[in-house]
Parts: sequence; C-alpha cells; structure tokens
Amino acid sequence: MTITQLQYIIAVATHRNFTLAAEKCFVTQPTLSMQIQKLEEELGVEIFDRTKKPIGLSKAGEKIAVQAEKIVAEVSRMKDIIDIEKGYVGGVFTLGIIPTVTPTLLPLFLHNFITKYPNVQLQIQEHHTESLIELLKEGVLDAAIAATPLEEELLVEKPMYFEPFVGYVAPDHPLSAHPNWHPSMLDTDDLLLLEDGHCFRNGILNLCRNKNQAPPQPFSIEIGSFDTLVQLVDNSMGITLLPYLTGIRLQESQQTRLRHFNSPQPAREISLIHRTNALKQHLIDALFHCIRTAVSSSVPFSDVQIISPLKNKK
Repeated sequence: MTITQLQYIIAVATHRNFTLAAEKCFVTQPTLSMQIQKLEEELGVEIFDRTKKPIGLSKAGEKIAVQAEKIVAEVSRMKDIIDIEKGYVGGVFTLGIIPTVTPTLLPLFLHNFITKYPNVQLQIQEHHTESLIELLKEGVLDAAIAATPLEEELLVEKPMYFEPFVGYVAPDHPLSAHPNWHPSMLDTDDLLLLEDGHCFRNGILNLCRNKNQAPPQPFSIEIGSFDTLVQLVDNSMGITLLPYLTGIRLQESQQTRLRHFNSPQPAREISLIHRTNALKQHLIDALFHCIRTAVSSSVPFSDVQIISPLKNKK
C-alpha cells in the first residue's frame, strides 16, 4: 500500500470516473486503474463498484476512502509541521472568493501578500458561496473568503472585517432627500438586486421587507454586476444597495448619490473559511493577518448589525 494508491482512491471517489481522476492526478488512466487494482488485490476487497455509472463505492470502499483521506491528510500535515519548524511559508495555496468581494478586496491585499510570501503559489478561484462550501469540503480549496455566518459544522470561520451596506439612489427618487436611511424605509419591490445565487442579494432580502407599497419594476433583470446596477440607477430605474467598498470606488460625481444607514449599520461579515482539519494552517494564518492589516483602515466599522447571507434568514 502506498500514499500514491490512496491518492488515486480519493480521486476516483471524488470524481466517480477513472479517466477524470487520472487527469486530475496527472497520470494515464491505465496507470491509475492498475494501481487501484493492485491495492484491491492486496486488501482482498473491491473498493469500487464498476457496474454503476457513475462509478460507485462498495460498502468496504466507502470506509476505505474515508480512511485514505485521513492518512493522506496526516502525511501532508507532517510536511506542514516541518515547514512551520523551518519558518518556511510556501507551496501551492488554492483560495476561493465570492464575486461580490473579489474586485474590491484583491487590490487591497494581493500585491502585499505575494511580495511578502514569494514562495507561495496563490491560485484564486471565483465561485458563489454554495460552490465554495462544497469545494472546501471536497478539499479542492484550501480556504475561501465569503460572507458569514454560514452555519456549516465542518467549516471554521475567521471574521476579518465588517462591511456595511450603503444605498445608491438617483437624485429624482423620493429617498434621495433622506441623508440617512433605516431598513424600514426600503421596499424590495423598489430595489434593483443581483441575480439569485449571490449571498449579497440574500442579505438585502433578509434586511428589507416586501411591503407591497412600491410599484413593481416594469422589467425583470438577472445580473451579476454591481456596475450594471449602478448604471441603471443613474438612469432613474430605481435604487440599489452596494457593499461599502464598492460604493467608495465610484466616481466622484456618483459619490453624492450614496446613502448610509443609521447605526447600527447593517453589514456583512467577511471571513476566511477553512475546514476544521485544514492543512496548510500556517498559510491560512499568514493570509488572514495580511488581509486584516490591509482592510483595517479601509473598513473601520464596529457599530454594525450583521445580516445573514443565507436565504430567508432574519
């Protein structure tokens, strides 16, 4: 039994396909299949049910796959321990980020991080929150940045900063006359929202109620861009809410259309998330402190009300 064979078992158990698993392991399909067959012969059991499509695990295989993950994880953890002892921060690190955070957060910390830790090969992927959760659990991502709390038992959430919601309103809209807002003033029928799947959309729906007082929009739109929502408001098509860091990046002429909420300001909590038994903990800690330092002066808010990013949460 070898670590490589166990890695092949994990790959097939994850992808349920020998060809795809071989591609992910950077070997040929016959090589991967032969090594798995050797292990099955050594153990005297079939790990995979090859009659199923997609390929399934046998009863014994389910237990073996779980144990294989533990063994491979512990081997990797030994390397982490050695790196920590040597004071070495490096290696491949895969980070997932939700789309509503990527354009504002990356410019704040990325350059400093790669300059400070040149031996880290940071691989960044953009996904919606539901995908981030699954990819973290599957071990595809080492960590992720998303709005929390997510109420996931297998994940650890390390809050980095609180980002208030801000309103964006055209001069001819009735709410433009109010310098400060309260959530009770808003009607979801009057708001332009991101498409379903964005946790920021969920946060707005959890913050505001549908009071059926505002006439519904005479059009429907599914969009994943704050820039488009801003342009629609600029053309007197309604109002929208933005994350604070998105709002302060607007042009100077648009800044007068921003509206802040009374304290405690509704806000989203942005956290660095990883599995409870995460590998590369020293890299996670390095990234966490780098981001905390980078955003401390840009988002200096503490008197906030955290709005859940989950659907139908109040």
